[in-house]
This record gives sequence, C-alpha cells and structure tokens, in this order.
Amino acid sequence: MCPYLVNFGLGPEIEDSQGVFSNNSWFKTNQFLLEVIFHNKMKQYKCLTNDSAMAAAVYVPFYAGLDISHYLWNPSISVRDSSARDFLSVISEKPEWKRMFGRDHFFIAGRISWDFRRKTDDVSDWGSKLRFLPESHNMTMLSVEASSWKNDFAIPYPTYFHPLKLSEVVEWQSLMRTKRRRHLFTFAGAPRPELRDSIRGMVIEQCRGSSLCKFIDCSSDGVNCDDPVTTMKEFQSSIFCLQPVGDSYTRRSTFDSILAGCIPVFFHPGSAYSQYLWHFPENRTAYSVYIPVRDVKNWNESIEGILNGIPKDRESAMREEVIRTISRIVYADPRSKFRDFEDAFDLAVKGILERVEDVRRKIRDGKDPSEGFDDPDHFKYTFSRKI
Repeated sequence: MCPYLVNFGLGPEIEDSQGVFSNNSWFKTNQFLLEVIFHNKMKQYKCLTNDSAMAAAVYVPFYAGLDISHYLWNPSISVRDSSARDFLSVISEKPEWKRMFGRDHFFIAGRISWDFRRKTDDVSDWGSKLRFLPESHNMTMLSVEASSWKNDFAIPYPTYFHPLKLSEVVEWQSLMRTKRRRHLFTFAGAPRPELRDSIRGMVIEQCRGSSLCKFIDCSSDGVNCDDPVTTMKEFQSSIFCLQPVGDSYTRRSTFDSILAGCIPVFFHPGSAYSQYLWHFPENRTAYSVYIPVRDVKNWNESIEGILNGIPKDRESAMREEVIRTISRIVYADPRSKFRDFEDAFDLAVKGILERVEDVRRKIRDGKDPSEGFDDPDHFKYTFSRKI
C-alpha cells in the first residue's frame, strides 16, 4: 500500500499520454485508502474544535480497514481481534465517551462492513469481531459498503478524480456530455467461477455474445484493470455499465463508471439502492437501470434487449442525472483551498451530524437513545415485491 500513500493518500499522479483526463487532478487512487483520504480531509475541516464539550460529533481516526488487511487470512482469531479490542478499550475510557457512551462517535472503514462482523469464534469464519464488540455497538461506522445493521452507513469508494475546485468538476461534466459512446454497454471485471449462483458469469457470457458490448477482462491473463486509463477510456465510450454482484454487493467500478458518465445497471438492490443514501439520487430510475435477478438458474432475459428497449430521451435524461451526481461522489483534494462545492466528504459529515442530532433529540424527549440505533435490518438487501 505504501506507493499509494503519497499526495495525502490520493496516490501517484496519473500519466495520461492518451488524453483521457481533463487536468492534473487525477490520481491512481487505491480503493482501500478511504480512511487516509478522509482523515486528511478532516484535518482541513473548518468546523473542528479542541473542546469536546462543544463538539456536535467525535471523529475517531482509527484505520480499521488498513489494520484488518494485515490479518484477514490469519488463522488466529485473537490476532484478528487484537487491535479492535485495544481500540475500544482506549476510546471508551476517554472523558468525551461518557457524554453519550459513544453514540456521537464515528470512524471510517475503507473496506466493506462484513470484514468487521465475524459472528463466531470459528477460525474459518471471515473477518474481525469489531462491530459485534459491546462498545462498538454505540459507534457509527462509515464504510464503502454498509451491512444490514443500522449503525453502519455506506459512503462512496474513492475514485481517481480529486478536484481542487468546482470549475474542474464543471469542466469534466461538460466533457462527459459531449463524449461519443460507441458501446451500448460495458462490463469490467473477472469471472467468479466459484460463485455458482452469481449473475456475474451470465453477464460475461451475454457481453461476450453481443456485438454491442465491450468486455474488459480483469482476470490475471486479461487486461490490467488497475490502470485507470484503460478502464476510464472504455467507460467514457459506453452508454451503460453493468455492475453485477461479485465478492460483495458493491463495486468501486460503479463510481468510476458514474465519473465517466456511464449509466450504471444493477442486478441487486444491495449494490446501490440500500447503500449511499446520502450521495445517490433518491429516485433510482432517474440515474440507473435495475434488472432484478432473484434466481440466476431461472433468469433468461436478454440484457442487450432490455437496454436496447430504453427510449433515447430516457437514456439522455439518465445520463444527465449521472453526470450531475459526479460532484457528490468525488473526494476533493485535501490540499484544496477553494472549497466551493459539497463533495462526498461533506455529505458524509452532514449525514453523521444529522444522525447524532437525532439521538440528542431522543434524549431531550426522554426516550431511549439506543432504540433503533444499532438494530439489524435484514430486509435491507432483499428484493422488493414491486419492480
């Protein structure tokens, strides 16, 4: 990870010999560096205070994702849980913890929430137990993919674009409106043969079988999908970008494709609609296509046929909404001195402040502040009856 820590966690500047990008605000950002980026942006946040009694919320710079990355495959569960236990032991002894017993505390995780929700002490079970430890229940975690518990919230994966000011965003948005898109749809990813009931294999099969689809093979013997120029160039040339479930519900590719003005196509509500509630448009049909696939074995629709059947005026409206969303899903350069627009960081902080204020309101009204704070919501990732 060390090469990616330069430029405040944004990574190395991209060498763009093909002219894919618009200015110098593009970096080879690693998808797991959100904790570092967020921390560096928080250091520049204009509303920080050293007086915890005045604070509306308490940000805790614990790099949960980078920490667990060291130990995810370690057979010792005590090793996997060690830092989490130490962290909670220290933080719960702080004076500011006693005010709301941590319900005004939040931290960032650059990995999916499921990496911190190991339910058992079986060594074959995945991840750490961080989010099931008692003190952790009272804290809110913002991560790139939320779980089905109400104390986890999803915020965007970092993309390659980290503008210094609004004018750079507007310039890029204008460029994406004028792009010639020669592919009807594109999929960038690798096969997952071990996931037998996943839609991914069918997506790849249909894409390969269509003259209107561009398949970017990210397998070991395929294209280097870690090269931003390669993937972004194709996304900019596509009308729709397919975002099937893979190892988890969400994908960084969703945000890269939005950045390119490519309309995302989702196959499961957990890929977007039950995530990123502070950042994506509330009306899902305004910016995306939803093709619900409950059972791959019984699904025989044509993706090409569905996308070809979308009227051109609706397609144009969706693309415009996608392009408008760009400013909400990028993390502006932490070094920026021209903070003239709300980025993903600002919206995340605003969301957490509103959440903490809701808890305070309950306390003022004499209600139990724990009610609904960390409850499970197992219907969050199920298919709705209405399509």
